[in-house]
Amino acid sequence: MSRDDTDARGWQPEVDELAFRRAQADALGGAAAVAKHQAQGRLTIRERIAGLVDAGSFQEVGRLTGQGKYGGGKLLSVTPAPYVMGLASIDGRAVAVGGEDFTVRGGTSWSGDRKKGGQGGFVEDLAHHYRIPLVNLIDGAGGSVTSINRRGHAVFPGVHGFERSVQLLGEVPVVCAVMGAAAGGPAGRAILSHWSVMVKDTSHVFAAGPPVVERSLSQKVTKEALGGPGVAVDTAGTIENVAPSEAQCFDMIRRFLSFLPQNVWQLPPVVDVGDPADRAEQELLTIVPRNRRKAYDMRRLIRLVADRGSEFEIQPTYGKALITCLARMNGRAVGFIGNNPQVYGGAMDVKAARKQTHFIELCDCFHIPIVFMVDVPGFMVGLEAEAAATLREGMRSVYVGLQATVPIFTVVIRKCYGMAGMGSTDKNGLDLKIAWPSAEWGSLPIEGGVAAAFRREIESAPDPVAREAEIEAELRGMASPFRTAEAFGVEEIIDPRETRAYLCRFIEAAQARLATGLGPKPKYGVRP
Repeated sequence: MSRDDTDARGWQPEVDELAFRRAQADALGGAAAVAKHQAQGRLTIRERIAGLVDAGSFQEVGRLTGQGKYGGGKLLSVTPAPYVMGLASIDGRAVAVGGEDFTVRGGTSWSGDRKKGGQGGFVEDLAHHYRIPLVNLIDGAGGSVTSINRRGHAVFPGVHGFERSVQLLGEVPVVCAVMGAAAGGPAGRAILSHWSVMVKDTSHVFAAGPPVVERSLSQKVTKEALGGPGVAVDTAGTIENVAPSEAQCFDMIRRFLSFLPQNVWQLPPVVDVGDPADRAEQELLTIVPRNRRKAYDMRRLIRLVADRGSEFEIQPTYGKALITCLARMNGRAVGFIGNNPQVYGGAMDVKAARKQTHFIELCDCFHIPIVFMVDVPGFMVGLEAEAAATLREGMRSVYVGLQATVPIFTVVIRKCYGMAGMGSTDKNGLDLKIAWPSAEWGSLPIEGGVAAAFRREIESAPDPVAREAEIEAELRGMASPFRTAEAFGVEEIIDPRETRAYLCRFIEAAQARLATGLGPKPKYGVRP
């Protein structure tokens, strides 16, 4: 070919090679590997990204990264790096998104001149420098012993550390979705997030998989028994939520991000759902039974107060004595924390305490006001509760609550006792407490308190049972919430039907305070 012919074609040969390399990347691990992956009911990483982000918004970075195979001085094929990532948008807002490609070496880590993502790497740098949310679609086993062969030596732990991952927790929303089996580094990365989710039947997460467990402990276990949602979500709370399918997982990610700002330097978006702030629900007048030992539906109560259809519950199957959910009040994002009288009478056990701590940190990090819907008789008591360190975890939740800088609103629905009740107030802020007529409070419930404080008097009475009942009745009369209101010990007692309008008014007024507290807190984000 003459020089004139070459000039006439310009850079077409190189563009042709570029097209070939892109096609190799788009093929992932090859037709057979992709077919096997899809036969297990799992989407490929490219299908996942396409299903999550706004149509046509994904701008890939590092598409040509991989290992070329050459023969006769010509490129024959390229095995792409097992990670796909780049810039995209969700509901019109920019995000950094990436995930392992399981069809290439099971999504195990790959190292070149620069790491693409998974644990550190370009995708995390993108979220950090542009101050945009990060979405990790995790489907990989992390490191492999085969890396010793490639390098000729063992790598000291931390060569690709979590430094940037931790930094991001104080800067931008981080979502981790476990889409397949995650072990080692990818499993650890899933925990370093503000919210995590996994998919029923196809997702598993553990420090090490069944082969390692069997070799180490001589225990034969299945992936499901070791790290399926029943363990990771319901029992351990390692992962917050579980989705029935990958498509529903993507919907949940979009919903979660809709409540959060792009970063800690911004306020959460306001979304008008057309629900009037002064809506008053008649059902609230009768939702709490007069029989104080009878339970009611706290989730229903929150739905009646929040903007219609706006609730997004976090960890619904873990720490069931407590309900934590993001929602909206007159379009503004809020975090509801409600005690659940249907489980342990609403008493705070160790799981509920951990759940409350994490949720307070999430809301405080992203300038989301917190509304406590209180019906708590105190910390869980008894042998099991003490052995589980309920007191330590409960006080850690109190500690984190006292450090929170967002406005906190306390609505006492029924019981508010002891240190658990104290943890639902805003002692370093305005400390606005409103109560329903059904409310009661104190250092501890009258029943148990009377038995302890008046033990000798009760035992010496002709009829101890009757005397105990008499003392309880006397004290209960003085424990009326209206008497506390007379002393301004509680700021307001309201008709339950007024709850929504009252809260909406103060949440709106608190926006000015939120706007003055923008930015990260030193060495702070959401601790795993």
